[in-house]
Amino acid sequence: MLQEKQKQLEYERLVLVYSDELFRYALWRCRDKSMAEDLVQETCMRAWKSLDKLRDVSSSKAWLMTILRNEHARLYARYRPEMVNMELDTVSLKDVNNDTTPEAFALKQALTELAEEYREPLLLQVIGGLSCEEIASVCNISKSATMTRLFRAKQKLRDVLRPEEGQVNA
Repeated sequence: MLQEKQKQLEYERLVLVYSDELFRYALWRCRDKSMAEDLVQETCMRAWKSLDKLRDVSSSKAWLMTILRNEHARLYARYRPEMVNMELDTVSLKDVNNDTTPEAFALKQALTELAEEYREPLLLQVIGGLSCEEIASVCNISKSATMTRLFRAKQKLRDVLRPEEGQVNA
């Protein structure tokens, strides 16, 4: 009975501490608020079921992000989009519910065009607040590969957003 109560308290602590970061990461991954909420809820359910597999409490954020990432992949493995017939000119790239300044739009566009292998580690660092070791664990790559991808992601964004800084004056 005591062990079950400890499990429940640990679970509640994890949800309380990391739910906002999980939601932001889920929202970035699927770009739909209700889908992101469902994804976080499914992540929390899976975390509860496998809480005894969490060996190191200090790595709980990376563990939860990994669960969310896997749940997102499962979601799209089952997802069959409904085809909608619409003119491409009517689709706006700007999200009216978020920041629509030209700078924010340029950043969103640059992130969208960034290759997934660079975008995901960057988002895990910026949105999720994960360390290089945690990102390596979530993405199943080495720490040095993580650092390289983060560097290249930032460099590519800098090249797109501030092309004048990349030019060398002769």
